[in-house]
Amino acid sequence: MTATEPAASDAMAADASPQPAPGATPPRTPLVARAAAELVGTAALVAIVVGSGIQATALTEDVGLQLLANSTATVFGLGVLIALLGPVSGAHFNPAVTLAEWWTARRGGAGVDARELAVYVTSQIVGAIAGAILADAMFGEPLVKWSTHDRSAGNLLLGEVVATAGLILLIFGLARTDRLRFAPVAVASYIGAAYWFTSSTSFANPAVTIGRAFTDTFAGIAPDSVPGFIGMQLIGAVVGLALVAVIFLRGKTNAG
Repeated sequence: MTATEPAASDAMAADASPQPAPGATPPRTPLVARAAAELVGTAALVAIVVGSGIQATALTEDVGLQLLANSTATVFGLGVLIALLGPVSGAHFNPAVTLAEWWTARRGGAGVDARELAVYVTSQIVGAIAGAILADAMFGEPLVKWSTHDRSAGNLLLGEVVATAGLILLIFGLARTDRLRFAPVAVASYIGAAYWFTSSTSFANPAVTIGRAFTDTFAGIAPDSVPGFIGMQLIGAVVGLALVAVIFLRGKTNAG
């Protein structure tokens, strides 16, 4: 075979091309494939969160060990999902991330457009609900039972602002410094840490928040608490983007 030189030149051309924004994928990736990746990825993420919570409560009554089991499963599962589906859809699995990418695209960066935004967010929400139902089914729980776990306290809402702001800062900071290759490890590690250092245990994701309302188990959230959590997550996304703009301020090159 004599394809070595063309392949090398193609690789050099690809390396020289502009890099996409956080999680953005090559334009030739079909939107239907990206939507499927977002739906399946978000469903798997919620199934991991809810399922590991159910398993943990069945194995021990120690709340600390329950949270440790829940957070550990989430870290490993999220890292694998980002590594697997990132090349297809960018592995957002999170409307806050997709909205932030859409906003940066409106301001001249690469990212999703309005149509892709609608498809991504819809896929994420449907996937989150499906993931919660799947987890309940695997453990013999009622397929749909509204959670009674109230999470409306002000300190928990503050925790969601902090958790989401940190997540957006991390993802878009990695993009600004051309280090998105570390996203599977970095994002999963951050979420695992935020389970413990935030009062809300770091939902940091509107779709996941909606999905977790459908299960009355360890990881659930009462439907009445969902709007407050989502509102704080959106505020956190704005704070995160503001921090990215300040911390990773791009310098101007003086001509001549």
